[in-house]
Amino acid sequence: MRRDMEKLVVFSPEVVLSLLLCFFVFVLSRYYVSRRPANNGRLPPSPPKLPLIGHLHLVGPNPHVSLADLASKHGGCDGLMLLHLGHVPNLVVSSPSGAEAVMRTHDHVFASRPLSAAAAVLLNGPSDISLAPYGEFWRQARKLVTTHLLSATKVRAFQGAREEEVGLVVAKIRAAAAAHSAVDMTHLLGTFTNDVVCRAVSGKFFREEGRNEVFRELIALNTAVTAGFNAVDYFPSLAKVPLLQRVLLAKTSRLKKRWDELLDKITEDHATRSASLPVQDEQDRDMVDVLLSLQHEYNLTTDNLRGILMVIFFH
Repeated sequence: MRRDMEKLVVFSPEVVLSLLLCFFVFVLSRYYVSRRPANNGRLPPSPPKLPLIGHLHLVGPNPHVSLADLASKHGGCDGLMLLHLGHVPNLVVSSPSGAEAVMRTHDHVFASRPLSAAAAVLLNGPSDISLAPYGEFWRQARKLVTTHLLSATKVRAFQGAREEEVGLVVAKIRAAAAAHSAVDMTHLLGTFTNDVVCRAVSGKFFREEGRNEVFRELIALNTAVTAGFNAVDYFPSLAKVPLLQRVLLAKTSRLKKRWDELLDKITEDHATRSASLPVQDEQDRDMVDVLLSLQHEYNLTTDNLRGILMVIFFH
């Protein structure tokens, strides 16, 4: 009897959670399938799918290649194909006429971009520019960016800062050449791009307390979180279970907290400096200064400021 007990397998908490997750997905999928209205027969063609995961197994590590292959085999004569990635229907357009219908004829219908679960956490919903739904806020945010942040005048005002950063890069290359040492150009140019953006957004003191390195780290984490696989994006019903949502998005929530702390500290520092120096030369005004000066005019909330700044850093 004791030997039989020793052979029993003790499941770890991770295994138990995975089994429960699969069970919840199965139950919720059956529930929503039963509530789904009948197909009217006018949906685009679609390849055979599997239960639960739909067509996820057909998309490989290079999605654009997989989608092109699937469209050539299963797409209709109009270049349209329907894929179910998990429980989310996706329309694949692979013909010029279909692209024209989506991007020109019915552009107002497809103007808004879908908001991923990770982006919703990082940006407090659509509080930024790139993922905000088409509407009044998006138009005002676009006007703010094009008129005040990325206007030709503002870009020229940053010329001196860009030239200084280029000089630092050239000096590093010259020092490496004098020492006959190799230069990692990928890292060097990545650092240069990050430093130029950081200086334009937060000013010439962005290297204080190593903030430029913190930004590099957070941007890399943003890329990993938003470009990686998020189960909630493909199985939205999981979000209806608060415990599962917190577990699946725990890493993203911790990342958001770090972003909020850093951006709040930067905006507070700029507000304090602006109060002591009410008149600033245009070349000394960075993007945070501009946003703070226009906050009341454009009715920008703290979440809006965070979202706009994060998108500028991330893109």
